[in-house]
Order: sequence, then structure tokens, then C-alpha cells
Amino acid sequence: MTRYLVPFSERYYDFSDAGATGGLSASVSSALADKPPVAPPRIHRTFLETALAAACIIVGMSGTASAAEPRKANVPVAPAQAKDIKAYCIDFNWGARRAFAKPGSWAGADPAKHVAWYKAMGANVIQTFCVSCNGYAWYKNGLVPEQPGLKHDFLPEMVRLGHREGMLVMGYFCIGANTRWGEEHPDLSYGTPSTYHIPYTDEYLAYLSAAIGDAVGKTGIDGFMIDWVWQPKRQSTKGKWLECEKKLYAQLMGEVFPGEDKLSKAQEVACGRKAIDRCWKTIHKAAKDANPKCIVWLTSNNPTHPHVVNSAMYKEADWLMNEGGDLKRINAVKPMIGKHTRLITCLANWNRQDATTVVPAALKAGIGLYGFAKPGGNSLLPLEGLLARPVGELKGDDRNIAVLARAYHGVSIDAVRNDKGEFVEPVK
Repeated sequence: MTRYLVPFSERYYDFSDAGATGGLSASVSSALADKPPVAPPRIHRTFLETALAAACIIVGMSGTASAAEPRKANVPVAPAQAKDIKAYCIDFNWGARRAFAKPGSWAGADPAKHVAWYKAMGANVIQTFCVSCNGYAWYKNGLVPEQPGLKHDFLPEMVRLGHREGMLVMGYFCIGANTRWGEEHPDLSYGTPSTYHIPYTDEYLAYLSAAIGDAVGKTGIDGFMIDWVWQPKRQSTKGKWLECEKKLYAQLMGEVFPGEDKLSKAQEVACGRKAIDRCWKTIHKAAKDANPKCIVWLTSNNPTHPHVVNSAMYKEADWLMNEGGDLKRINAVKPMIGKHTRLITCLANWNRQDATTVVPAALKAGIGLYGFAKPGGNSLLPLEGLLARPVGELKGDDRNIAVLARAYHGVSIDAVRNDKGEFVEPVK
């Protein structure tokens, strides 16, 4: 039996593996979640880079692995599922224009005020964050460092209060981008741009498995959204592949990387599909090992992309969302999904969909509804004022929120809320 010291977020975790072979499994996630950190060996800092090889060894092994920590006993149980998906997200991902939010942005967010906002919205699904795109977590004492200055144990409190109101509470992981990962592993990332920049190497999948298992096991979330499950854009290298990704190509394809100028489109698509499929298997296993009932929610801004169509990910995902918002592509992927998979459409300012058209059509088709927008300085979004005004007076995210809220409350798009908090339908 071999002993490994695995570095993870400046902590060391000690565990053994009996030497069984297999693909990436919960062994990394479970081991890191279940074992207390041990004192690091007295070694020079540069050894941390080479010590990552230990993660590679573990990634190729499977063995008996216990599940992540059980849910906290004081977390009320949420409904088994939402009959109709009425979801929204106050989005902590984005800061300045086209840039991820700086670590610690909205760190003072109050869970009680947030749950009250979602309740007033009429939502039955809250989508908030395990780890946002800047790479920091929204809960305390986890494997991933928390947002600097985090005032509340935000995610577990959202779960506790949301469940009390009968809502499902979902977390979030950005799969293809993570600023902190890129900063700490420059040889495993195409810089730290606010776009897809991470190759799905053994080391990254080991981190992802551990982070997912920790969040699902510790916070009580009902599931989580995965976003940007794509191949890196390679912007920092002007299209050239990192050495780590060339090695990954050989690992996945069983052949030496041919070079950027000789790589055919068919080879690129085949490698991309294999990389995404392996990443998906890691995500799905980590989630279900931590909680078999965990809802894994895939969002895609291009659901008909050749890297993902007719994939195991589509058949196995619990929820699948077209972030582009159009029902055309939702209908296109219907034959590709599992019998249990629920479909969702999305309203956001960027996709330029007309909420007054999309929402009624989705309701008629039995498609779930979701929207998101970046919060203001107080970490919240306007709501009450939007419900008191006719939808026709509103634009952008305000209009989307107003239409979704009316649908969530079961009133018409033309209804307005009076000073008593009651929706009033227009006189016909």
C-alpha cells in the first residue's frame, strides 16, 4: 500500500491507495474530502509543481472510496424536485465589462435578503454559487478558499433558508475557466482570460472532482450548474497548444500530437469530444458519489456544437439548458437527451431573446424557465419596482425579470402589482 502527499490549495492530504487500476474516480475527491490536512513536508517551494505528479498517479487509480461528508443535520429537506422549473440567478461571476468579478466582490451578501428576493420573484429554484469564475468559494472551511472577506457562510445559509421556503438551492461551477487555478498553475492553463482557458488535464480533473465532492457533501445543495464545458480557446498562445495539452491529446487519442498545422478538423473534434466526455464522467461521478440524488445541471451556450451533440453528457445530465434561449435548439437536442433529463431555456440580456415570446412558448411546451443578471452594489437586483410597472416600459434584464416573475407567480404578462403587494390584471 502506497502513501501519497497531495498538494491542494496550499494544504496537504495524506491517503493510501491499494493499487487498483481504472479511470478517474471518486478516490481523489473522497480522499481529499474525508482526510484531515497533514503538515507539509519540509521541501523547497518548487517541489510543489512536481508534486502534482502524485495527483496524476491517483487519477489513474480507483479503489474503495468513502462518500463525501453527509449533509448537515440542521438543513431542512427541500422538495424532491420542482414540478415546474422556475429558476433565477443573481450572478456573482461578472465584474467590469467582460471581466470576471474580483475576489471578494459582494462578499457581504446577506443570505436572508437573497432568499427573500427569490421568494418575492416567485422562484422555486435558486441558482447561486459553489465556486464562481474567479476561483473562490461561497462557503467557509472548504477545500477551495472562500471569497476574501466572506461575511456569511453564504451557500449553506442559502440552502437552509431556501429549503425552509420550499425551494431547491443549486450551486455552480465554471468548468472551462477558473482564474485562481490559472494563476496557481500557469503551465496547465492558457493564462487567466475571462473565457475558456483550461485544458482538462489529470491534475485539473483531480481538483474538480475534489471541489465538487466537497461542496455537495458540506453545503446541502440539491445540485449544481456546470457552465462552459468547452475546450480552451488558446488565446494566450495565439492558437499554439500547451505541452500539457499535447500530452493530453496523446493520452486521449493514442497518438502523438501532430502539430497545430497538421491537426485535421476530424482529429480536433474527436479529441475535443473525448476530453469533454472524460471531464463529464469526472463531474457526474463526483456529484453522485457525494449525493446520489444530486441534480447535475448542464448549461450550454451552443448546444448543437459538434463537441457535445449526441454525447453521454446529454443523456446523463439531469437538467439541460440552452443558454442561448431559443427553443429551436432545445427542440434539436430533444432526441439526444435521457428519459429523465429536463430541458430549460434562458433569458439574459446577452442572448437578446424577447421574453414576452419565449416565456409563453416555453410554458406551453413544458420547458423550464431560468434567467440571470449581474447584481448591483448591494448584491441584489431591482424587483418590486419592476412588478409595479407595465412590462412594455422595461428593457434588458429588467424586462426579463419582470416577465419571468409574472410567469412564476402565475399571472399574465399584463398584470401589475399594486401597493398592497397584489397582482392586478387589466380590465378587459
